[in-house]
Amino acid sequence: MSIVKVIEVMANSPESWEDATRKAVKQAGKTIKNIRSVYVKEQTAVVRNEEITEYRVNVKLSFQIN
Repeated sequence: MSIVKVIEVMANSPESWEDATRKAVKQAGKTIKNIRSVYVKEQTAVVRNEEITEYRVNVKLSFQIN
């Protein structure tokens, strides 16, 4: 039997929501091992002068605990 833990992480990117999601996984992976999945819970963006300047995601990361 394996135990899976879920944490919530926020990340941002000037490029896209996909890039923000990749950054969340990469940064969390520096201290958390065995990440198994990412669930994008929420996507938002910052708008300035009618242009999107920042993409933001709130994700849930699942990882296995040994």
